[in-house]
Amino acid sequence: MKKRLQNKLSESRLTLPAVVVYACLCWLLCGLLQKSMWVQAGCMAVSTFLMLQLNSINALLRIYSRMVSCMFLVLSCMVCYLFPSVEGGMTQMFFIATYLTLFSSYQDQNAPGITFYGFLCFGLASLASVHVLFLLPVLWGLMMTNLQSLSWRTFLASVIGVALPYLVAFCWGVFQQDLQFIYDHFLPLADLHTPFNLSVLTGSQKISIAVLIVLGTISTIHFWQNSFLDKYRIRMLYGLFIRMDVVVLFLIFLQPQYYDPLMQLAIVNTAPLIAHFFTLSNSRVSNITFIVSCVAILTFTAYNIWMSSPIF
Repeated sequence: MKKRLQNKLSESRLTLPAVVVYACLCWLLCGLLQKSMWVQAGCMAVSTFLMLQLNSINALLRIYSRMVSCMFLVLSCMVCYLFPSVEGGMTQMFFIATYLTLFSSYQDQNAPGITFYGFLCFGLASLASVHVLFLLPVLWGLMMTNLQSLSWRTFLASVIGVALPYLVAFCWGVFQQDLQFIYDHFLPLADLHTPFNLSVLTGSQKISIAVLIVLGTISTIHFWQNSFLDKYRIRMLYGLFIRMDVVVLFLIFLQPQYYDPLMQLAIVNTAPLIAHFFTLSNSRVSNITFIVSCVAILTFTAYNIWMSSPIF
């Protein structure tokens, strides 16, 4: 079978190092040194490593490829205007850690320990961005349908895991004799604006969503058409990515004022889908789609860097 450009790049061992260099350049151009965004860059580095582990441990791709991490980095750099957000970077990092941990409990309803640690990461993510709690019922549902690990023991473990960071925060507030910050943390959950008011989004934000929706839809259709080639477990994991991605993107449209943290979670769910499409497809149309997508994303990234960089 003839290998096209998309296959050569997807399977090359040099692709990930090249993308890492590209990401470092994007961070530098966006003011890593001028704005001292070391914490945010550190969160991005850890998130990339966790995505690498998520792919390796779960064998998300049938062949050797680091495309999951590459697509995560490329899409993250596309929305470089989110780089300054410490909360967003931490939310994304802990959310990936949630997946990495919970995937180990696949079809194991007697894994309260693993479930506890997974939801502890989820609780830490919500501590950084409280609106992540909107996804808690969704995650429970996916544990039942896709991970097939939900039982009364794992459910109780998940509740304890989510609650533990807040229990620690409450104890700290009692020690400091100041519990106002806990009230202030949960207050934004009730701050619901007019649904589907996309006028609050900038042009760059709307284009970023459009890119994820278009590429995510194409990748999802390709996965559904070829999922029989993957193992049952992989089909369940990708089904989880698809369902969570749909929910997160819907929440962005429903309450676009929460765009920043939700967009970073959408990237986590969309990157594996796009990586699966570009790595495991081998048609002339898919190759053209790959080239056009790369050119479009790189061009849009350059524009966002130009608009948000303190250097230019």
